[in-house]
Amino acid sequence: MGKTILIVEDEPTLVSTLQYNLEREGYRVVSAGDGEAGLSTARAERPDLILLDLMLPGLDGLEVCRILRREMQSPIIMLTAKGDEVDKVVGLEIGADDYITKPFGMRELVARVRALLRRSETAAPKRGDALTAGDLSIDSVARKATRDGRTLALKPREYDLLTFLLRNTGQAFTRDQILKQVWGYDYAGDTRTVDVHVRWLREKIEREPSKPTRLITVRGTGYRFEG
Repeated sequence: MGKTILIVEDEPTLVSTLQYNLEREGYRVVSAGDGEAGLSTARAERPDLILLDLMLPGLDGLEVCRILRREMQSPIIMLTAKGDEVDKVVGLEIGADDYITKPFGMRELVARVRALLRRSETAAPKRGDALTAGDLSIDSVARKATRDGRTLALKPREYDLLTFLLRNTGQAFTRDQILKQVWGYDYAGDTRTVDVHVRWLREKIEREPSKPTRLITVRGTGYRFEG
C-alpha cells in the first residue's frame, strides 16, 4: 500500500469521491468527519498528507491546522467552499501548505497531492547542509533559520521560500517560477500567494520591512535575495 492520506471532511459524498480517486492512485486513505476525530486520527496514523476541510463541526479546520502544525510536519491542503481571501491567507499563515476551493476537479487535486508528497520526499536535507547570509543562517537538517543567533518563527512555506531564494542569491525569479520551485507546481496563476509569503518573510528578516535590503522586489519580474 502507498502513502497514507488523511481526509478530514464532514461531507460523506465528497469523502467517498476523494477516497475512490486517491485509492485509484495507489494511496492508502483514512478519514474523519470532524475536527476532534481528525486530530485523533492524525496522531494515531501519522499520515503522509492531510486534506483538511475549513468548515468542520465543532473544532474548525483552522484550529485543527494550528494544532497539527505544532505536532507534525505532514503537508496540509485545506479544502474550502469560501471565496473569502482572508480565510485562505489565514490558513497559509498558520501552516497549511496549500488550499483548494470547492468545487474542484479531481485531476487538479491529485496533481497537488502528488506535488506536495514529492516535495516532502525530496526535502530531506543532507547532513551539514547549511546556508548563511550575514546574520541569517539556515540549518537544513533541523529545518531551522536563525537571525543574530535567534531562531526565527517561520512557517513551513516561509522556510522553503527563504531557503530557495538564499540558495540562489542574486538571481531574480518571476512569481510563477517561485511557485513552481517552492510550491512544486503551477499554482493556477494565483501569484498573490508569493506576495503574501514575501511580506511575512520580510517582517522577520528585514530590519525595516517597508524598505527591504535583502528580499528585493524586481520591478516587472518578481523577487531576488541579496546577501
